[in-house]
Amino acid sequence: MRDFFNLRLLKYCVFILLISVLMTGCGQKNNEQLMAYKESMDAFYNKLAYYDSSINGINAEDENAKNQLLQYMDEMNVTYQEMAALEIPEEFSGISEIAVEAADYMQMANDAYHQAYDGEFNEDYEQLAGQYYGRANSRVQVMLQVLHGEVPSGEGITVTTEEAYQFSTISTDTEGE
Repeated sequence: MRDFFNLRLLKYCVFILLISVLMTGCGQKNNEQLMAYKESMDAFYNKLAYYDSSINGINAEDENAKNQLLQYMDEMNVTYQEMAALEIPEEFSGISEIAVEAADYMQMANDAYHQAYDGEFNEDYEQLAGQYYGRANSRVQVMLQVLHGEVPSGEGITVTTEEAYQFSTISTDTEGE
């Protein structure tokens, strides 16, 4: 009887050890995924800073200024699309829609900038592009706030917490973006 009890205890201990290893492994995988996502987002924000300084450094009097602007906008659009395609860890699942919206608005901004500057200048498309660009950037700012553990705030932002780290998106009809 005693051997049976020891065998059951041994099986129980092995089972607990196995569960512990599996749980630790899953936690490590989630932590690695979270760290990889944060690193990718850091790289994304660094690229945005580069594009910002590059665009602001364009000499408007240069004959290639339009082409330079459009090239930076094309590159920035690709960067936004890559960001939206990243697998978002469960801890930040609430920003998945916002990431897609940001990329969609950046695509619309890029298209409108091309319509404004390819060929004859079109002021209406330039203004439309600026609005889309502002909307893309406002969503990126919300994402940054969430990634820093802050509750998003600002004009036109409504936060509805469903669970930890899940936030509702910004309304697309909000003015002043």
